[in-house]
Amino acid sequence: MNAATTPATTELVPPPRFDSVEEAQRYLKSQGVQYVLAQFVDIHGVAKAKSVPVDHLGTVMTDGAGFAGFAICGVGIEPHGPDFMARGDLATLSVVPWQPGLARIVCEGHVNDQPWEFDSRVTLKKQVARLSARGLVMYTGLEPEFSLLVRKADGSVAPCDPSDTLAKPCYDYKGLSRTRAYLERLSNALRASGIDVYQIDHEDANGQFELNYTYTDCVTSCDHFIFFKMAASEIANEMGLVCSFMPKPFANRPGNGMHMHVSLGDGRKNLFQDRSDPQGLELSQMAYHFLGGLLAHAPALTALCAPTVNSYKRLVVGRSLTGATWAPAYISYGDNNRSTMVRIPKGRLELRLGDGACNPYLATAAVIAAGLDGIENRMDPGAPRNVNLYEWSEAQLQEAGIGLLPQNLDAALDALEADSLICEALGPVAGEFLKYKRMEWIEYMRFVSDWEIRQYLEFF
Repeated sequence: MNAATTPATTELVPPPRFDSVEEAQRYLKSQGVQYVLAQFVDIHGVAKAKSVPVDHLGTVMTDGAGFAGFAICGVGIEPHGPDFMARGDLATLSVVPWQPGLARIVCEGHVNDQPWEFDSRVTLKKQVARLSARGLVMYTGLEPEFSLLVRKADGSVAPCDPSDTLAKPCYDYKGLSRTRAYLERLSNALRASGIDVYQIDHEDANGQFELNYTYTDCVTSCDHFIFFKMAASEIANEMGLVCSFMPKPFANRPGNGMHMHVSLGDGRKNLFQDRSDPQGLELSQMAYHFLGGLLAHAPALTALCAPTVNSYKRLVVGRSLTGATWAPAYISYGDNNRSTMVRIPKGRLELRLGDGACNPYLATAAVIAAGLDGIENRMDPGAPRNVNLYEWSEAQLQEAGIGLLPQNLDAALDALEADSLICEALGPVAGEFLKYKRMEWIEYMRFVSDWEIRQYLEFF
């Protein structure tokens, strides 16, 4: 990855808009595109797709691309059930810059010619419709962190740059510079598809990076997040690297978060912002009520935002080798306070629960449901906490009424199952999610780790 392989800067290319399938086909052929990926996600938020010749794009828009539903995790279809038809959203059609000749269209599952309620994007759009009925739009800015790694001969992984060894590598120039071929290729690919990357940095773990791209409406944000992961993973693979969104790939280093910046608007202004806020956070009463809903439903939200066994190696009380942790452990909020679950960067909310393993559609749907509950019931989030909560004792936290987030997947799933409002908002997806994640927890609990062998093999 030397300077000679670094791509030239690419200008932001706004995605084209099409009035018809025929217009889209003409455009794709003019760009040398031969196939379109009809793409959706399973319950884990993992991209699934079929490759469809451009001449048959029309069938993706009408009947949909057909999939055997039982082969897809979490769509509620048995072996004797109907096909899962992935029907395209023409507004999402985009070229795939890192794979010339390909385009991608985001699809939603349909069964028996109806939107399928087990589909994650369909689930989110139902919650978006609740906002629309109030004249509201939710905007989100997602901040995915990832680890750029290399697989060694023994099968283990390490940071891709062997010189990336600083104890506190955050914002390190050398770490950023020595991976610039990959980072610039990724950034340019995203910008060429209309995703406006505006900052790139080395994060606080060795081999860890973040690309920031512009916020937009919450459904489009989720579409962008999936496209981002597709690009990041495949460009890394082509360069002989591994791009991982695993929440905690190294036990002694900070994990990979996916912070969600949230605001509500009416199409003209940010309804979360009020510069006359007496607490100095520039939040409106609507924003405080929405925040109250997030805090009230925090344990259940944790299951959806931090959905793996590994997620809870990140959401822990304690510090990493760098001397810092960037993951929340406490159900609280504060000003520019990164030890709280929600940080307030003036006029919006930053929910810090999420990690790179989350299904963004399900997490966002749950956030809307929790926030609307807060608005409808005028929930009070209490006073902000502008101290380092990591240094507070358990007694101090209890006295202040600050709860602890679930510290393992099992506890988070219990909280989700007990939260009828969130489960009802997700519909049947909640049951599927709980089923798959309970299985994951059982498998984990039955696994005998190297630590156990070292600890107990000859101890007794």
